[in-house]
Amino acid sequence: MNRITAFLEERQARFELLTHERPIRSAEEGAEYFGIEPGQTAPALVLRSGEQYWLMIVSGERRRVDLEDLSKRLGRPGLKMAKPQEVETITGFLVGAIPLVGIPLPCIMDRRLYRYPYIYGGTGVPTLTLKISPAEVEKLNQVVAWIE
Repeated sequence: MNRITAFLEERQARFELLTHERPIRSAEEGAEYFGIEPGQTAPALVLRSGEQYWLMIVSGERRRVDLEDLSKRLGRPGLKMAKPQEVETITGFLVGAIPLVGIPLPCIMDRRLYRYPYIYGGTGVPTLTLKISPAEVEKLNQVVAWIE
């Protein structure tokens, strides 16, 4: 059992783990593999401003997030994507496999995810996907801002 599974079970979250033979590398690939809309995929990214980091969970249909606007709303200038080595150091996970839950960072969450009963995202294991409701993801993270 990986640490994210333990995290979810300890909190009595309702979730499903989906196994696949190879890593899923994009929202489109995930949508095709699981037979869902790209918007149901939920990539988890890490942002940085100075020494502060955030977990950002977005709908896979988004092509771009306005980091300048988000930076203003958070009151943190120069918000940008964290570098892959920073992500691994901060989270313990590789870019592309960052879990939707269990990362002790303030979280920014995309409201578009609430259009779906379930979303699909990382577990920390490249060949394992988490199927979970957006409400559970919100409950299990420290959400400090929303992307509209």
